[in-house]
This record gives sequence, structure tokens and C-alpha cells, in this order.
Amino acid sequence: MKRFLKQIHRYLYIGSVVFFFILYYPFLYYYSRKRERFTGLNKVRRSLGFVTSAAVGFFYRFSFEKPIDWSGKFIICANHSSILDITAITLMVRSNFAFLGKEELLNNPVTGLFFKTVDIPLNRESKMSSFRAFKRADEYIRNGMSLVIFPEGKIPDTYPPQLSTFKNGPFKLAIEHQIPIIPVSITNAWEKMWDDGSEYGSRPGICHICVHSQIETAGLTVDDADLLGRKVHDIIKGRLEKNET
Repeated sequence: MKRFLKQIHRYLYIGSVVFFFILYYPFLYYYSRKRERFTGLNKVRRSLGFVTSAAVGFFYRFSFEKPIDWSGKFIICANHSSILDITAITLMVRSNFAFLGKEELLNNPVTGLFFKTVDIPLNRESKMSSFRAFKRADEYIRNGMSLVIFPEGKIPDTYPPQLSTFKNGPFKLAIEHQIPIIPVSITNAWEKMWDDGSEYGSRPGICHICVHSQIETAGLTVDDADLLGRKVHDIIKGRLEKNET
């Protein structure tokens, strides 16, 4: 019975996303045409993320180790175990930003709108796709935008999810542009909805997100990318393990 109710809740969430996406679509379409900075589109996306979640009882609580000056530009790196992570980060970032994510999201009717406009699709199996993606990411950073990258590359297949090894692309990018990394630990979103909820369903509740102090990259070289990646991995892993105890 409990599992049945969780599947019902998942369908309610899908219905909420579809309903509000259609309701917001004129605004999304309008702002997606303004390609200068996508500020308006991100504001609408933030509002859409909040209402689709709140309608079915998903809420997000953020704790910041230190205040963040969102007038700067950052590479934001978070662990990834739930599609709710995307909403969590969308609500967290208070400046203009873009996700760098897997190419398959182009085919989703909701995420496809963003990945055909502001966000950056990436096929890690294709060198040409990776080149195009990181070239576009480079242009975004030069134009003052922040980037959100899940450095695991995908949601882990294990349940409960375990933090996977990080790809070093985000850390090379941060070092090349000498901009800070913001590590983010999303501690329990998977308990509300693991992956897309298709296997275990979902349930309402509060998702807790710890936003760690930014890590400066000034003075680092690309040879330090692996070390930087391990540092970020250890920070996030330490917070996730603390949540388990």
C-alpha cells in the first residue's frame, strides 16, 4: 500500500510539472528568445521549479556555510541522486546560470526547452560534443554566467545512492577561468524521489541542501585539476556521511 501511494504521488508530481509547464509556456517561450543573457528565462524557471514542487509537498531548505556574493561567477558542483536536485539548484542560484547536462535531456519536452536555449547538452562519449559543450561553457563564463555541473556525470545506479567518482572537466574549466568552485551537498533528495521515481515512487517532504564555502582557484594550474576535484569530492562526501549518522 505504501509503495502504491508513493507511485500515486510521483504521478501527481508529473502532473504538476506538465500543468504548470503549459501554464508558464508563453513566458518561457518569450524569454527563451532573448538570448543575450537568459536572465528572464532563469527567473521564470526558478518560479516554475518552486510551484511544481510546492504543489505536491516538495520543499527545499538551504544552509550556507558562508554568504555568497551572487554578483560573481562560479562553477557550482553538486552530488546527483534525484531529479529534484535540478530544482534545488535552480532555487539556490540567485544569478544568471546554465546547467551542463547529458544530451538525452534534449528529448524531454520540459527540459528540452532549456537545453535547446540556455543549458548546454553534452554527450561524454563524443569528443566533438564535448568540445562544443566546453567551448560554449567557456563563452558563457566570459559573459559573466555561472555554470552548474553534476561532476558524477549521472545519477548512480545503486540504491541507496553512493557518491561516484568525479569527472575533472568542471575543475579544469574553473582553473582555466580562475573562478571559484561552490560545492553543494544535497543530502536527502533521494529519500523523497530517487532518480526519476519510476522504481520507488516519491513522497513529500523537505530536501536539505548544504552550500559549502567557495573554493578559490586563483594561482592553480590545470595540473591541479585532479587535486581540486578530490577536494570537492571529499567535502561533499563528508557532508553526506554526516547526514547518514
